[in-house]
Amino acid sequence: MEFELSEDQQAVAEAVEALLARHAGAERAIALGGKGEYDGELERALHEAGFLALYGEAGALPAALLVEAVAREAGVASIAARALVAPALVADRRFDGPIALASVGPDGRTAPARFAAHARHVLLADGEQAKWLTLTAGEAEPVRSNFGYPLGRLPEDAHERAVSLGAGSGERLRRWWRTALAIEIAGTLRSAFDVTLDYVQRRRQFGRAIGSFQGVQHRLALAAVRVEGTRWLALEAADGGAAAEASGVAAAYAADAAKQVFEETHQFSGAMGFTREHPLHVWSMRLQALRLELGGVKEHRQAVARARWDAAS
Repeated sequence: MEFELSEDQQAVAEAVEALLARHAGAERAIALGGKGEYDGELERALHEAGFLALYGEAGALPAALLVEAVAREAGVASIAARALVAPALVADRRFDGPIALASVGPDGRTAPARFAAHARHVLLADGEQAKWLTLTAGEAEPVRSNFGYPLGRLPEDAHERAVSLGAGSGERLRRWWRTALAIEIAGTLRSAFDVTLDYVQRRRQFGRAIGSFQGVQHRLALAAVRVEGTRWLALEAADGGAAAEASGVAAAYAADAAKQVFEETHQFSGAMGFTREHPLHVWSMRLQALRLELGGVKEHRQAVARARWDAAS
């Protein structure tokens, strides 16, 4: 892929950022999170501006840039599922509300999923099949969370009621889900890093900003490499159609980077970073949820191994 955005892609990115400046941000995320609410206003604004249709009109990369921007601005809406994953799986269906992503375990049950309590539709990864489920209001049970996202538990018979999208669709769903996860982590990492960078430039110790100490600078540089690496691997996976190996590599790298950057940003911010008054938690706690989703780094690495072995056989 090209590492420089085209004029059209740059224009989309700037327009999205302008909208998010009005409809998202840390303060809004904190207010919604305190009540476990979903940001329907943000989703409507993006829909009315035409951004949720980017995948069908301009391709996966512009849609990925949208997902990254929403994550960077701490949007409390299922934009990754609605703007990137669902269009890649069910382009022929009407999306008339929030979409959640969930995985069915061997026992037929699903773990609490992001946005499930507010979802109108759910994409289920059930073995070799992906399934589409439409929910009625209140069907999914809200689950309290400190991870920055509203969670929900699906009905026990969700996988039985859902409509199959065909043999092999399960792997296609996981590939796009991994790609979307990597993109969301990339945007979240960027803001967690930027908030921390601002803090170490202002926080003084021994008469100097703590960001001026060489040891701190070295660790920040390593974290910056992880942030940038996550972004480009994620965007490359999206631009390449969520190929099996690329999506697995992007998700594995992103999940590993999320753990490292979480630890580093909170070490540099000290106790202040864990307070509700400091904005770091808005993004850092999301990293904890995102890095474990869809099986975490172990499952992502296994997906890479399967892709490489299948290609070699």
